[in-house]
Amino acid sequence: MKKMTPDQLRESYIGYMKKTGASQVPSASLLPENDPSTLFTGSGMQPMVPYLLGEIHPIGNEITDIQKCIRTVDIEEVGDASHLTFFEMIGRWEFRANENDYKRKQIEAIWNWQIKELGIDPKRLYISAFKGSEELNIERDTETIRLWSEKFKAVGIEPVVEEEPYKYGTSRGGRIFLYGEKENWWSRVGSPLDMPVGEPGGPDSEMFFDLEPDGDSLDHPASDSGRFLEIGNNVFMCYKKEKSGFVKMKNPNIDYGGGLERIATALSGGRDIYNTAFFLNVRQKLEELSGKAYRNNLKSFRIILDHVRAATFLIHDGAEPSNSDAGYVTRRLLRRAIRAGRKIGIHGNFVEKLAEVYIDEATAYEDFIANKKKVLEIINKEETLFCKTLQQGEAEIEKHLKNKGSVTGAEAFYFYETYGFPLELTEEFLAEKGYSMEEKEAYAEAARRHAEMSRTASAGKFKGGLADSSVETTMLHTAAHLLLAGLRKVLGGHVIQKGSNITAERLRFDFNHDEKLTPKQLSEVEKFVNDAIASKAVVSFSEMPKTEAKESGVSGNFWDRYPDIVKVYTIQDAEGKIWSREVCGGPHVENTECLGKFRIVKEQSSSSGVRRIKAVIDKNFADCEKSLPVTSY
Repeated sequence: MKKMTPDQLRESYIGYMKKTGASQVPSASLLPENDPSTLFTGSGMQPMVPYLLGEIHPIGNEITDIQKCIRTVDIEEVGDASHLTFFEMIGRWEFRANENDYKRKQIEAIWNWQIKELGIDPKRLYISAFKGSEELNIERDTETIRLWSEKFKAVGIEPVVEEEPYKYGTSRGGRIFLYGEKENWWSRVGSPLDMPVGEPGGPDSEMFFDLEPDGDSLDHPASDSGRFLEIGNNVFMCYKKEKSGFVKMKNPNIDYGGGLERIATALSGGRDIYNTAFFLNVRQKLEELSGKAYRNNLKSFRIILDHVRAATFLIHDGAEPSNSDAGYVTRRLLRRAIRAGRKIGIHGNFVEKLAEVYIDEATAYEDFIANKKKVLEIINKEETLFCKTLQQGEAEIEKHLKNKGSVTGAEAFYFYETYGFPLELTEEFLAEKGYSMEEKEAYAEAARRHAEMSRTASAGKFKGGLADSSVETTMLHTAAHLLLAGLRKVLGGHVIQKGSNITAERLRFDFNHDEKLTPKQLSEVEKFVNDAIASKAVVSFSEMPKTEAKESGVSGNFWDRYPDIVKVYTIQDAEGKIWSREVCGGPHVENTECLGKFRIVKEQSSSSGVRRIKAVIDKNFADCEKSLPVTSY
């Protein structure tokens, strides 16, 4: 197996997939637009949803990418050998594929890259496939089983198909394991029984790397042993749910996704993701700063390495530390990293030094390098602020001791929750003062209750999902285009969008501006939007080269993240006045006359140099259904 840097691994993947006929698109932002169901881009699939549902991709039917992703539901699990909050997901997509050979083409592309190009040992590769369901009248995925079997035979491996993996595992030489819809079916809602009528879904086929070739013979990919590391998943979206049941699609979709860091782990032959090239240089820097060895401080090192990386990328994509939404997650990640640093003996600012190494190594993301100074300034400011918070925590504990003479476990958790003061620091501080903690077990119970509440909230808030294309959200999304145009007209051409979150009830829009807007400015912006609505302007789109769009003055942000061909939406009235021209992916209304009255309800600071507007539309939304949408999903 080859030793490769992260950039070499990225270049290898993209280069190989281009040879198969796929066109590359850049990574979307970690902060998704037009998807109020999630704070973050949590999978490579998320930005592709419109095209999986039928929209035409501007650069073709075969796409490849490397997508930045954030998942924070299991943030407390970070510290083991495999969990990450930030990761890069490689993808290969084919929309409206030829039903006769789409599985063969996909499996060959992934097998040849992993086995022939990278040199992953096929003896350590295992496959799962869909065994079918009599209850749902969905047949076994025999074609996928046959194609994988041919690949194994070609390298001298007898591809034993194990139909009872939970009973026999690898004991009978199982290489291809068959599971039901719980393990090997993809749809938006997970279970085929719950799929809405009209939505696509289908069987998937996952690839696993054996971390322990001499492990227990009863292990199998779906067991809880930890022996098998999933390194890729092929989704064959070949069924559509109808009232009568599942119907085969004439032109199915393919969705391949694989964790780049996990593939690097397989390449290393080990099981520790933090031993891969993605972390080695930062890990060495952390050893220098702390004077401690990674092997003796695994959990603290892993928390720092992961959280600093995730926070650095989040800040670059616009999630600056704050007390709400995405910014809150950035703040939480940084503070967990700083606390872990204290645990290994680092008491001064250090996060900036680690973040700098990550940025310098992110040469695949050119805009990251350009934004380096700002990102590091934000990190340093946040770390300095939190160090003051820790000092405040010590002062509060000392005050508490003077008043009560002791600290219980429950009170220690209060200091953690309120001041970010961790248990181990509380214990150290008490020991220095000659005290010990009373009822220490109460801390664990308080932490358990807090974690349960946080997990429940996170499961809803960070779950991710399909972009919302409801009538209400579509109207407000169109209004957001007019809002940006109005802000640029009133405040100046420097204004660009820094983020948005649109639900069926309201529009939230972040933009760069250093000063609070005056009542007059807000009134002028509001009037601009309502004048555009009253003009009965038509919304249309066209596809054009990115360079042409940028040079012609089309509004857009992070131009380097757009593909070479972009979709430009124009809002223009009958007299020829253009109210807005902006790069976007939809959905939009066809005519502004259905929007009703636009009203700004709040303007406030979001973060340093960024303002936030919240707005609504006063309208009976049912009146607008006839005007939806320009893009048909």
